[in-house]
Parts: sequence; structure tokens; C-alpha cells
Amino acid sequence: MNINSLIQLLIILEECSNPEVVVTELEQGIHGCGFEYYGLLRHVPQNPAQPNPEPWAAALAGRWPEQWPQIYTAKKYVLIDPMVRYLAHAQRPFRWRDSMAAFSKDGQQRRMEQMMVDAFGHGLEDGYIFPIHGRNGILGSLNLAGKPIELSPVEIALFEAVARKAFWRLLDLKGEVQALGTVLPAETPLTRREMEILHYLAEGMTSMEISKMLKISNHTVDWYMNGLQDKLKAKNRQQAVALAFRHGLIS
Repeated sequence: MNINSLIQLLIILEECSNPEVVVTELEQGIHGCGFEYYGLLRHVPQNPAQPNPEPWAAALAGRWPEQWPQIYTAKKYVLIDPMVRYLAHAQRPFRWRDSMAAFSKDGQQRRMEQMMVDAFGHGLEDGYIFPIHGRNGILGSLNLAGKPIELSPVEIALFEAVARKAFWRLLDLKGEVQALGTVLPAETPLTRREMEILHYLAEGMTSMEISKMLKISNHTVDWYMNGLQDKLKAKNRQQAVALAFRHGLIS
């Protein structure tokens, strides 16, 4: 029964003493629940205008059909992947078909459908994605795929716990937890207006353009930007944007 197996997997992952054992136990647990393919990814914040064409580079562990990563990269599916786009805003686990439905009227729908046809042809018929969040945004995700499998609400909750446990256990054993914890201090949250200006700044807008967009003065925009730089401990606007992406404040 998947429920007992997943509970046991959570206990085993906690007791693993090295990264290789974590990956081995995770793979066995996932395959035991009927999923042939998976990916435990570490989210790398980036400018959406220049996304990383090879998300596999951020994988902590995974197994995918032969040639699928190369096809995905060559066809630049990351630019339109509905799961990637949905994941950027998802707070809870979701099924692949949920992300397709969310973009049913999108201008890139036909390319999305072609991507799903390609994926199906490589054995990726259906799947689930489990987001892993930190204080300031998404940190990673666990992607399960293969033949269609109906998970119960309890199984989904347990897989969500497994995703978090495996993610943090791997980072802990690799000595990377502290680096990932370098985030914006909780005592200096950004205001709604600061977030608006930060997003426009990330899109390359000037103070003049932002002031027109928000119907405020240039002076006020610059005042907000100076405050943003102070909170993010950035030397200039460009570094403020880079740090915001890194901290998951914008995606």
C-alpha cells in the first residue's frame, strides 16, 4: 500500500547518512508507487526573458526517458512549458493536466500541445508536480511522471512531505542548506508598492516609465528604489534585480 510505503520512506530519508543513499531510497520509493520517471529539481531564479534552456542542470536527482532532455532543450520547450509556468505561481501540488487547462486560451497553446505529444511519445503520459517553498518563494520541486496514476489526497500529502524531506536532506548532507538560507530578512518585508516597482524594474523600465505606469513622480520612484536597494543590500538597481531573482521575490 502506497501510504505505508511513503510513511516508511519519510523515516528512511531522515536516517540517510549520505546523498547517494538518499537518491537510491527516493528512487525506490517512487518506482514502488508506480512512477517510472522523476526529477528532484532545485529552483534557480532567473530572468523570464532569458530562461535556462536546460532545467536538468539544476537537478538534485532524477531519471528521464532517453533523449527527452535533449529534445526538450533543442525545441526550447522551457519557453512555453505549462508545468514550468504553472509552478511559478503554484502553492500546492498539481497534476500536469491542471497546468494545461490553466493555459487553454494562451497564445502558445499549440506549442504546449505539441510538447505534450512529444512527451507522451517518450513515455511521459501524465504526472504530478510538488512545489517546495521557502520563506520568500519557491526553492525546488519534485516531478513524478510515467503512466497515468490516480493518487489519493493522502498520498499526495505524503508525496509532498517526501519532496520536502528529500530536498532538504540532500542539501543538508551536501552542506548547502546555510547558503540557501541566505534570504531577505523577515523583519524587512517589501511593501506592495516596492514589489510593483521591483517587477517593472526587472522588465527594464526607467524611472520615467515606471512613474507614468504608477502615476507617481520620478522623485517618488527613485525614493522607493533607494529603499529597495537598502533592504536588499544592493549597490545599484541592477544588483537589486539580480538579488530579487535569487531570493525568489520575482520569477
